[in-house]
Amino acid sequence: MEKDRTKWNSKYGVPDYIFPFTPSRFLEENLDLVLRLAPGNRALDIACGEGRNAIYLARHGFDVTAIDISEQGLAKGRTRCWREGIRVNFVCADLEQYRLSEKYDVILNFNFLLRDLVPEAIASLTPGGLLIMETIVDTPNLEGMHTKSFLLQPGELRRLFAWYPGKILRSDESPTGTPPVARMIFQKSAAPMN
Repeated sequence: MEKDRTKWNSKYGVPDYIFPFTPSRFLEENLDLVLRLAPGNRALDIACGEGRNAIYLARHGFDVTAIDISEQGLAKGRTRCWREGIRVNFVCADLEQYRLSEKYDVILNFNFLLRDLVPEAIASLTPGGLLIMETIVDTPNLEGMHTKSFLLQPGELRRLFAWYPGKILRSDESPTGTPPVARMIFQKSAAPMN
């Protein structure tokens, strides 16, 4: 959607990086779990922005593809990779139109919610693969302007994953945080369900 591309290019089009170079705290706190349980080293970062989480996984041995709608955000990610000698395959795409066609051992989805993408992401996981998600929850104390359809409702993240073969390894919701978020690590079943 061109409106979204323009919005994010404007946000990332400033000289400085918007996000710190450190990864999401949830990803960093669970790296040992990811390294231990991921069935392989192929990773996908959905709506990667400037690529901080993708770069973090690449630094830890993953072969990472990172997708975002913003050319400006991806350019910052590429520049950082070049400076740090890290390889990430950055792809510019509108996730409302893009179809996941490959298999991944780890999929990251931070600060982005497109409910229709959840089943596609789970289908793209290899058996035993991990989907790590953290996004904003719509609560009365949420500050700023937000599109309601891109916000989780309280308790919704667990409900979204309840139907899929696999297990929720970690899950929590911080409704009073700034911003309020829900986090989850989902592991797809290692064997097909009969």
